[in-house]
Amino acid sequence: MESDCRIPVVACCRPRVLILHALFWGFVSLRVFGAALLSEEKTTAVKPVVAPCWQLEEFIVLDECVRCSDFNSRSQLACKHTGYVERINCTKSSREEYKSCRSTLMEEHLFWKFEAVMLGLTAVFAVLVVVRQRWLDRLASEKVRRQIESI
Repeated sequence: MESDCRIPVVACCRPRVLILHALFWGFVSLRVFGAALLSEEKTTAVKPVVAPCWQLEEFIVLDECVRCSDFNSRSQLACKHTGYVERINCTKSSREEYKSCRSTLMEEHLFWKFEAVMLGLTAVFAVLVVVRQRWLDRLASEKVRRQIESI
């Protein structure tokens, strides 16, 4: 029995493959969305998060940006973001809080690390370009040599 189809076998089977793909992805999405719907029912009440005063009002910096100690980096939430913290006083509420900050020393260190990596990558890719260019020149000269020898 020959197929009526004059196109390749892969194209003749296309509707079946599409149906199988649709069924597979339908089951996968049903599984994912079903799990998401089931987990929504079991959610617990979340304690509302109060925004820090420095996000809501003006503040005065009492202590400049300093590196957190090992103990503070584990205990204070503000230390976990950058590893540096500054003590501030909110003007309206007169509350003292700690705010995560970015140290100029840390920024300078990151900048020079980035520059070193870029310089290293520049050197590596320059060497790769020179090696590839020599390889292509050698191929071209071999091709020319073979053409001259065949004359």
